[in-house]
Amino acid sequence: MFDIGFWELVVIGVVGLLVLGPERLPVAIRTVSRLFKTVRDTANAVKTELAQELRMEELHRDLKKAEQLDMKNLSPELQESIDQLKDAASSVTRPYEKTQAGSAAVHGTETDTPPSKEPQDKS
Repeated sequence: MFDIGFWELVVIGVVGLLVLGPERLPVAIRTVSRLFKTVRDTANAVKTELAQELRMEELHRDLKKAEQLDMKNLSPELQESIDQLKDAASSVTRPYEKTQAGSAAVHGTETDTPPSKEPQDKS
């Protein structure tokens, strides 16, 4: 990342010690290291998101090619892309269907047995 060698770090440390003093130097080092960690994590997140977006764009382009060929006589790459899209679509809808089915079952049991209005016998 930075082209800094050992002796450059020693000089930076000595200058930091002289400028900040021994009390504030550890706090400054922690602050700078936290800043670098935050920047690195943000850069990695952006890189990962960009790679996912590029992959989705490639899959979308392959799907358009497959639609133009009427989904017949597809190359293995196009067929693989379509299979991946189908898997992704089914994995997205499966949790929704489970939630919807569970919700219907809960609501169905509530509406199937209306509360009784007859007085209860307390004998």
